[in-house]
Amino acid sequence: MFKLIKAIMPRSDNFFDLFEAQAKKAQEAAQTLRAILDGGDGTADKCARLSTQEEEADQISYEVMQSIRRSFITPFDRSDIKALSSAIDDAIDQMNKTGKTVMLYDVLAFQPNMRAMGDRIILLANIVADALPLMRDIGTNSGRLHQMVGEISRIEEQSDQMYDTGLKDLFKATPKDQALDFVIGAELYDRLEKVCDRFEDVAHVMGDIVIEHV
Repeated sequence: MFKLIKAIMPRSDNFFDLFEAQAKKAQEAAQTLRAILDGGDGTADKCARLSTQEEEADQISYEVMQSIRRSFITPFDRSDIKALSSAIDDAIDQMNKTGKTVMLYDVLAFQPNMRAMGDRIILLANIVADALPLMRDIGTNSGRLHQMVGEISRIEEQSDQMYDTGLKDLFKATPKDQALDFVIGAELYDRLEKVCDRFEDVAHVMGDIVIEHV
């Protein structure tokens, strides 16, 4: 009887397509964020582009939520689907918040470790984008997925070290009569670190899903 019910109830197989679209948007946003950290006269335009990318990502996240409501059969638990989509969306949101901070304080030059953290954010986005297609067949790809979750954690730890070192260097380099420069720089470092944290959240959700289905 249950098989018959499953056969006639609405089913959505587009969740993985939506996840992968979110991941692609995260890659685009990461590239834009890294370009922002190069500074220069085009910074405002890049921040505007990042804001647009965040809005596009929100639309994909909305489509995921709508698909959850419409579907009787899902590839894994609805709460896991929501958690994974939300985690990716949160990472993109944090990137956009970094751009908003840049615009708020009209920052046009950035510290070397900020750019290094931007490079790590690109790596994190790329790993997530490579990992999500493997979620279509968790059983076959569980080993590789666990490795990728570990890679994300290692890169996030590197970003922690860059945050600590960058903040210390910024403090030493900032004259006492320009304390606001340190405050602004510290906020930017905090934003970048939160982006990395959100990607680690994505990894944790993926890891939990793999464990549940192997």
